[in-house]
Amino acid sequence: MSLMDRMKDVFWTLFGTMRRTSHQRSLLRLRRVTRSLSSTKQTIPPSDVQLLLRASIEEFSANCRFVFTCNYKNKIISPLHSRCSVIDFSVNKKDKPKIAQQFFTRINDILEKEGVESDKKVVAELINKHFPDWRRVLNECQRYSVGGKIDSGILAAFSEVAVNDLIKNLKSKNFSEVRKWVVSNLDNDPSVLLRKIYDNLYDSMVPTSIPAAVLVIAKYQYQIAFVADQEINLLAALTEIMVECEFK
Repeated sequence: MSLMDRMKDVFWTLFGTMRRTSHQRSLLRLRRVTRSLSSTKQTIPPSDVQLLLRASIEEFSANCRFVFTCNYKNKIISPLHSRCSVIDFSVNKKDKPKIAQQFFTRINDILEKEGVESDKKVVAELINKHFPDWRRVLNECQRYSVGGKIDSGILAAFSEVAVNDLIKNLKSKNFSEVRKWVVSNLDNDPSVLLRKIYDNLYDSMVPTSIPAAVLVIAKYQYQIAFVADQEINLLAALTEIMVECEFK
């Protein structure tokens, strides 16, 4: 059965469900069915799938409501944007202190209820480090609280990124040291590492090599979402920069 046929089955199933039950339960049913739909293996590129959705949105608008969620709205094609109301949940800089304070209060309440002693300054620094990834903060607190207390040791668990050492080894084309750097920084987010490398390009690389380095970083940062091994992906990016680019 084609993807479009499966989608239409979902929409007609929802139509029958809405006549028998509440709207809220119907939306839950739609979410469950579309999750199974999205897990099916398709060879159609995402943009083509979105093109197929245009007609379906209009055909089933009387009995269906469509909610698309994404991390990068620029990956949603313009025809779908024009058919939807766009709600951006990004955090403004002026709202960051207020949101961080609310989560600080919430996580301290959780720690107190769980009987975990904590250093308030350390918790605040942990929130600032991972803002706005609250799941990461909770997971790190849960992991470290096995010892019964959250102190400055939880911050020491995250190694600082020594980009200067990396740049020196890239310049000298020392592959073994570059690989060691990758391994020693695996506890950091690969996209953050690539961003830090990008921020250092202008001080460490000759101007004519910067465009090539930007293309390399963009390519491997995009691949982070679906590669099987993040270590290999990051090492491949650095190897390509090492071979293709010239340093000062």
